[in-house]
Amino acid sequence: MIIKGNVHLFGDDVDTDAIIPGAYLKTTDPYELASHCMAGIDENFPKKVKEGDIIVAGENFGCGSSREQAPISIKYTGIKAIVAESFARIFYRNCINIGLIPITCKGINKEIQNGDSIEIDLENKKITVNGKKLNCNVPKGIEWEILSAGGLVNYAKMNKE
Repeated sequence: MIIKGNVHLFGDDVDTDAIIPGAYLKTTDPYELASHCMAGIDENFPKKVKEGDIIVAGENFGCGSSREQAPISIKYTGIKAIVAESFARIFYRNCINIGLIPITCKGINKEIQNGDSIEIDLENKKITVNGKKLNCNVPKGIEWEILSAGGLVNYAKMNKE
């Protein structure tokens, strides 16, 4: 599977309160959550995203509380994947559970600028940015099976015995 999109660049230690501030957690509507995605950093973020775009971030992306609304808000803006130097563990797993692709790629922030075009080749575990190929760690095994099913709920439904 190949994903192509424009980059929305964020730094280190982006926490879940910045991704979806607590004031917006009064709804379960994923599109309403998406309309406030990244409000703690850039209130115009949802208007900038085009379907298929990709977040690139630094270290410890998704730190803070374990709220599942954070990756849900990102997914429903149209973002297809998040590529980060590293992820907070629970945020990473929440991405898998809802079908949002998290990819770890050391050194990516040195190779990319906001607005650059990026291509992710999930099968070959390569990211191409500005003509340069980077080796990355994509989910595999059960994580990839869950993502391929569209998330944990769909995976469970498909594997009911």
